[in-house]
Order: sequence, then structure tokens, then C-alpha cells
Amino acid sequence: MRALVIGDSGGIGEAVADQARVRGDEVVGLSRRRDGLDFAAPETVERVLSGISGPFDMVFVATGALSSTDVRPEKALRELTAAEMAAQFAVNTIGPALVMKQLGRWLPRQSRSVFAVLSARVGSIGDNRAGGWYSYRSSKAALNQVLHTGAIEVARTHKHAICVALHPGTVETDFTASYPAHKKVGPREAAENLLSVLEALTPQESGGFFDYSGARVPW
Repeated sequence: MRALVIGDSGGIGEAVADQARVRGDEVVGLSRRRDGLDFAAPETVERVLSGISGPFDMVFVATGALSSTDVRPEKALRELTAAEMAAQFAVNTIGPALVMKQLGRWLPRQSRSVFAVLSARVGSIGDNRAGGWYSYRSSKAALNQVLHTGAIEVARTHKHAICVALHPGTVETDFTASYPAHKKVGPREAAENLLSVLEALTPQESGGFFDYSGARVPW
């Protein structure tokens, strides 16, 4: 198996790449620091990805940002700014969409393949009971729509492809360091959980949104 992990220098991405290697996969990793792949600058995405050749049995996008121009996600409408919302959509929605754009030339047509993006339960419209976090929630909800729509198109040419959004739970990384939670898991455990979920999915479940246990998350 051959895997492409985008964001492999981050907590979850690095763990996913490591666990894929443990399972015997050949892993190609891309990151902002090492390769200049910066979702905040779309021109770098097109440039870097154009030089990557498939096929890949798994493409995993492990990037994301809770906030960009502000120190924390917005708690109220009065804190909302156009700059923060635009920055969040660039990283959490547009960047992964530009990666998904490459799947036609990356995924094998005659065998099983997986495309996975890290979403978040707070991106669920149906499961939103607390409010707040406008830019982050909206950008992840938009990512879910891109994923679901793209999965429909990919299935027309790649019958064995599985395209899914994943909620990893709260993982102990720099990403979540400032946000206390009742339970956090380490990056390695999170990666093992997510890869196990992906192994169990079928093409009939492509376009879905799943958490780290394999349970569906409401849109």
C-alpha cells in the first residue's frame, strides 16, 4: 500500500504517517514547514501538489486550525470578523478541497482506495447545541459539504474509492493545548482509531462523516 499524508509534521498527521509505516505502507508526507505546502496560500498548494505522482491507496489530510487571526475561536457574534472567517475557510475548507481536486489522477481505478479529511464534530449543524466558534464551525461544515459532493463525483470513475470526513475526538496536541476537555487521547491512539475506522469502511459508505469509533456524525 502507498499512502500520502498531508500535514505529517503535526500531531495527528505525524502519528497517522508513523502508524501507516508500522502497518507496512510506503508513506509520502507533505507539510508546510518542510515542503512549503501552505493552505493559507492556495498558489503553493497547486504548485506542490502538481509535482506529486500517484497512485496512492490512501490520501489523508490531517491539517486544520482552530483560529487564525485571533487568539481563540469566537464566543459571540460581536467577535466575528471577515478576516478570521476568510482565514479559517482557507485552511479548513479550500485547502482540503484543492487536495481532493487531485484524486482523479492519484487514486487507482481498479482497487480499493481511501481519501480522508479531518473534520470536527463541532462542524455538525445537527449536533450544534452550544453555539459560538462561528468561523471554525462554518469552515468544517463547508468542508463536509465539499467532501460529500466530491465523493459523488469520484465514485463515477473510481468505483472502489471511499471518501470520508473524520472526527478524531480531542487529541493531545498543540492544536488543543489551550482547550481543556474531559478526555483527551494521545496522537498514536487517535491515529490507530482513525486507521481502524478507515479499514472497516466500504465504498457504499463513501461521502459519510464518521467519528473515531466508526459511528456516523450528524451533518
